[in-house]
Amino acid sequence: MSARNRELLALLPVALLVTAGLTAVFITKSNQIGDLSLIYGAYFLGVCFAVHLLIRWRLRHADPYLFPLVALLAAFGLVVLFRIDESLALKQATLFLLGLGFFAATIFFLRDYHVLERYRYLIALVVIGLLVLPRLPGIGDQVNGAYLGIKVGSLSFQPAEFAKICIVIFLASYLREKREVLIVGARRMIGITLPPLKHLGPLLVVWGAAMLMLVFIRDLGSSLMFFGAFLALIYVATARISFVVIGMAMFVVGSWFFAKTVPHVGDRVDTWLDPFKDPQGDGFQVAQSLFAQADGGLFGAGLGESLMQLPGASKGCINQFPECGSIIPAPHTDLIYAVITNELGLFGAAGVVLIYILITARGFKTAMMAPDGFSKLLAAGLTAVFALQAFVIIGGVVRVIPLTGVTLPFISYGGSSVVANMVLLALLLMVSNEARKPGLQSAEPEIQLRDVRPARA
Repeated sequence: MSARNRELLALLPVALLVTAGLTAVFITKSNQIGDLSLIYGAYFLGVCFAVHLLIRWRLRHADPYLFPLVALLAAFGLVVLFRIDESLALKQATLFLLGLGFFAATIFFLRDYHVLERYRYLIALVVIGLLVLPRLPGIGDQVNGAYLGIKVGSLSFQPAEFAKICIVIFLASYLREKREVLIVGARRMIGITLPPLKHLGPLLVVWGAAMLMLVFIRDLGSSLMFFGAFLALIYVATARISFVVIGMAMFVVGSWFFAKTVPHVGDRVDTWLDPFKDPQGDGFQVAQSLFAQADGGLFGAGLGESLMQLPGASKGCINQFPECGSIIPAPHTDLIYAVITNELGLFGAAGVVLIYILITARGFKTAMMAPDGFSKLLAAGLTAVFALQAFVIIGGVVRVIPLTGVTLPFISYGGSSVVANMVLLALLLMVSNEARKPGLQSAEPEIQLRDVRPARA
């Protein structure tokens, strides 16, 4: 069976999941079954089939499982959002179509992604501009103490979602050119391999950008995501574990310093360490999330069966449910993973994590097969930043790390995340298409991910 036929076949159970999930919600809410869930499932399958035809036409050699896995996450998100609030699910479906529009535009207009290498410093300036935008007066939008988005009239989006793609492109291009210098010019001091100081600039710039986001924008999640992706690229490019250790040490020291000196960073850490110290105040969000997950048990309460809102809880609220009056704060954005665990249990939540792991595995396999250094680094960086985004929000919900405002890719409600991750998927499929063309020989054999062995630290 050809790759494209496997892709088409994999989309069928995704459509069945949407239909079955919506049917379960309808039964719970109204105790009756209608044909509306079948109609929604058919619409979803039709949209996915149209995207499949586009991939079959333009990227016929691309990975056959990436898009079905992403469609599965989107289907999962639509069902959970429909359970929380029907209007949110309809809006998310519209945003999903918008994201697919950007997906198609990326494939159509960016015929050769290698041209991005020529504009790496311009892209770096775009990253800086995007990160600063939320603090500009008049357009900056503050949410829960963090400057995550900008708002102009009725239009709002989170620049960090697009900045993550730009920074990966810049680093992939820079490290492809400078990797030999970083390896050959490295010096050993006290048993640790250090990169040459004159080429340490990008490391310091990205570290500074991460610290800037931590303090100036108050976005701990994106800070972790950006710097983690950078360390992954450094390791892929050089195979020097000592560079990663140095980078992690810099981030830990910087985070510790700002946790001690900047109040809002320290408050996040304190809440993470002991959310029950102030369960009705700063720790309320984390505490409610933990209670909801514990209540789900192994198999969950069932779709639509958990208690989301107490009677009269929305009295005096300015905003409508679920933004106000929900037992779990922000169940459609920050804590949607807690809702999934509550209603589908540990097994359902583990299934969601497994989907992210499979996407990550396919992404890194694409990086291993890529024909040149830039393609390898680009695919590895995009995969790393996607995986880290999922880890940061899931880790925050289960209290592995401090809770942040990063969205759960393709599941949480939000247009910026859907659009940006669709562009990320398009770039990953374009690299995969180049890597899987029959008879293609690697033009730059110096970065072979299969043969990377950690060099002596």
